[in-house]
Amino acid sequence: MPHVTIEYVIMVPVLIMQIFLFPLTASWLMNIWVDSRRTLALQETASHLGSTIQQIYFSLNHETISAGTATQKSNVPPFIENYPYNGTATLRTVSDFSNSSKILQITLRLGTVGTTVTTSVVLGQNVLWNESTFVSNSTNACIRAEKLTDGNISLSFGG
Repeated sequence: MPHVTIEYVIMVPVLIMQIFLFPLTASWLMNIWVDSRRTLALQETASHLGSTIQQIYFSLNHETISAGTATQKSNVPPFIENYPYNGTATLRTVSDFSNSSKILQITLRLGTVGTTVTTSVVLGQNVLWNESTFVSNSTNACIRAEKLTDGNISLSFGG
Protein backbone atom coordinates (compact mmCIF):
# COMPACT_ATOMS: atom_id res chain seq x y z
CA MET A 1 0.00 0.00 0.00
CA PRO A 2 2.77 2.54 0.55
CA HIS A 3 3.47 2.57 -3.20
CA VAL A 4 0.00 3.87 -3.98
CA THR A 5 0.44 6.74 -1.54
CA ILE A 6 3.77 7.71 -3.08
CA GLU A 7 2.15 7.65 -6.54
CA TYR A 8 -0.60 9.98 -5.34
CA VAL A 9 1.91 12.33 -3.74
CA ILE A 10 3.78 12.54 -7.03
CA MET A 11 0.83 12.61 -9.45
CA VAL A 12 -1.60 14.99 -7.71
CA PRO A 13 0.71 18.04 -7.95
CA VAL A 14 1.47 17.18 -11.58
CA LEU A 15 -2.24 16.97 -12.39
CA ILE A 16 -2.96 20.25 -10.59
CA MET A 17 -0.11 21.92 -12.48
CA GLN A 18 -1.54 20.65 -15.79
CA ILE A 19 -4.94 22.11 -14.95
CA PHE A 20 -3.34 25.57 -14.88
CA LEU A 21 -0.51 25.07 -17.37
CA PHE A 22 -2.48 23.87 -20.40
CA PRO A 23 -5.03 26.73 -20.51
CA LEU A 24 -2.32 29.33 -19.94
CA THR A 25 -0.18 27.86 -22.69
CA ALA A 26 -3.11 27.65 -25.10
CA SER A 27 -4.04 31.26 -24.36
CA TRP A 28 -0.45 32.42 -24.85
CA LEU A 29 -0.17 30.60 -28.19
CA MET A 30 -3.49 32.00 -29.41
CA ASN A 31 -2.41 35.56 -28.54
CA ILE A 32 0.77 35.08 -30.56
CA TRP A 33 -1.22 33.71 -33.48
CA VAL A 34 -3.77 36.57 -33.40
CA ASP A 35 -1.01 39.21 -33.22
CA SER A 36 0.81 37.60 -36.14
CA ARG A 37 -2.39 37.48 -38.19
CA ARG A 38 -3.13 41.17 -37.52
CA THR A 39 0.43 42.16 -38.33
CA LEU A 40 0.35 40.24 -41.60
CA ALA A 41 -2.98 41.81 -42.63
CA LEU A 42 -1.72 45.28 -41.74
CA GLN A 43 1.55 44.70 -43.64
CA GLU A 44 -0.39 43.57 -46.71
CA THR A 45 -2.53 46.71 -46.50
CA ALA A 46 0.55 48.94 -46.18
CA SER A 47 2.16 47.28 -49.19
CA HIS A 48 -1.01 47.74 -51.23
CA LEU A 49 -1.23 51.41 -50.24
CA GLY A 50 2.44 51.92 -51.14
CA SER A 51 1.97 50.21 -54.48
CA THR A 52 -1.01 52.44 -55.28
CA ILE A 53 0.99 55.57 -54.45
CA GLN A 54 3.87 54.38 -56.60
CA GLN A 55 1.58 53.65 -59.56
CA ILE A 56 -0.04 57.09 -59.30
CA TYR A 57 3.37 58.74 -59.20
CA PHE A 58 4.68 56.84 -62.22
CA SER A 59 1.48 57.57 -64.16
CA LEU A 60 1.72 61.32 -63.54
CA ASN A 61 5.48 61.43 -64.07
CA HIS A 62 5.18 60.81 -67.82
CA GLU A 63 5.92 63.83 -69.99
CA THR A 64 2.63 63.50 -71.92
CA ILE A 65 0.61 64.14 -68.73
CA SER A 66 -0.04 67.83 -68.20
CA ALA A 67 -0.47 69.63 -64.88
CA GLY A 68 -3.55 68.64 -62.92
CA THR A 69 -4.93 66.81 -59.92
CA ALA A 70 -5.79 63.14 -59.52
CA THR A 71 -7.57 61.43 -56.65
CA GLN A 72 -7.52 57.67 -56.17
CA LYS A 73 -10.11 56.18 -53.84
CA SER A 74 -8.36 53.71 -51.62
CA ASN A 75 -9.46 50.12 -52.03
CA VAL A 76 -7.90 48.86 -48.82
CA PRO A 77 -10.22 47.49 -46.12
CA PRO A 78 -11.59 50.07 -43.66
CA PHE A 79 -11.05 47.71 -40.71
CA ILE A 80 -8.64 44.94 -39.85
CA GLU A 81 -10.34 42.55 -37.44
CA ASN A 82 -12.81 45.27 -36.46
CA TYR A 83 -10.09 47.82 -35.68
CA PRO A 84 -9.58 51.00 -37.73
CA TYR A 85 -6.03 51.99 -38.57
CA ASN A 86 -4.21 55.24 -39.28
CA GLY A 87 -1.36 55.89 -41.63
CA THR A 88 1.36 58.50 -41.91
CA ALA A 89 4.24 58.86 -44.31
CA THR A 90 7.60 60.59 -44.43
CA LEU A 91 9.72 61.36 -47.45
CA ARG A 92 13.49 61.12 -47.41
CA THR A 93 16.12 61.58 -50.09
CA VAL A 94 18.57 58.84 -50.97
CA SER A 95 21.54 59.81 -53.06
CA ASP A 96 23.96 57.52 -54.74
CA PHE A 97 26.50 58.17 -57.46
CA SER A 98 24.20 57.75 -60.45
CA ASN A 99 20.78 58.79 -59.24
CA SER A 100 18.98 60.84 -56.64
CA SER A 101 15.65 59.32 -55.68
CA LYS A 102 13.27 59.71 -52.78
CA ILE A 103 11.82 57.03 -50.54
CA LEU A 104 8.37 57.38 -49.05
CA GLN A 105 8.13 55.46 -45.80
CA ILE A 106 4.53 54.59 -44.93
CA THR A 107 3.64 53.63 -41.35
CA LEU A 108 0.29 52.10 -40.44
CA ARG A 109 -0.89 51.73 -36.84
CA LEU A 110 -3.79 49.49 -35.86
CA GLY A 111 -6.22 51.28 -33.54
CA THR A 112 -6.14 50.44 -29.86
CA VAL A 113 -4.17 47.23 -30.39
CA GLY A 114 -0.94 49.12 -31.07
CA THR A 115 0.34 46.96 -33.94
CA THR A 116 2.56 49.04 -36.23
CA VAL A 117 4.04 48.18 -39.63
CA THR A 118 6.20 50.12 -42.07
CA THR A 119 6.74 49.83 -45.78
CA SER A 120 8.89 51.85 -48.17
CA VAL A 121 8.24 53.01 -51.71
CA VAL A 122 10.91 54.29 -54.10
CA LEU A 123 9.86 57.37 -56.05
CA GLY A 124 11.69 59.82 -58.30
CA GLN A 125 13.44 63.03 -57.43
CA ASN A 126 10.54 65.30 -58.41
CA VAL A 127 8.11 64.11 -55.72
CA LEU A 128 6.80 66.21 -52.84
CA TRP A 129 4.90 64.86 -49.84
CA ASN A 130 2.32 66.91 -47.96
CA GLU A 131 2.02 65.89 -44.32
CA SER A 132 -1.31 64.13 -43.93
CA THR A 133 -2.92 61.22 -42.13
CA PHE A 134 -4.69 58.25 -43.68
CA VAL A 135 -7.79 57.28 -41.69
CA SER A 136 -9.00 53.87 -42.80
CA ASN A 137 -12.62 54.12 -41.72
CA SER A 138 -13.16 57.55 -43.27
CA THR A 139 -15.59 57.61 -46.18
CA ASN A 140 -13.20 60.01 -47.93
CA ALA A 141 -10.03 57.92 -47.53
CA CYS A 142 -8.02 58.44 -50.71
CA ILE A 143 -4.66 59.32 -52.20
CA ARG A 144 -4.31 62.76 -53.73
CA ALA A 145 -1.77 63.61 -56.37
CA GLU A 146 -1.15 66.90 -58.11
CA LYS A 147 1.21 67.42 -61.01
CA LEU A 148 2.50 70.97 -60.83
CA THR A 149 3.50 73.08 -63.82
CA ASP A 150 7.18 72.78 -62.90
CA GLY A 151 6.99 68.97 -63.23
CA ASN A 152 6.96 68.19 -59.51
CA ILE A 153 4.33 65.79 -58.23
CA SER A 154 2.75 66.53 -54.86
CA LEU A 155 1.27 63.52 -53.04
CA SER A 156 -0.80 63.25 -49.87
CA PHE A 157 -3.44 61.19 -48.12
CA GLY A 158 -6.98 62.49 -48.32
CA GLY A 159 -9.78 61.92 -45.94
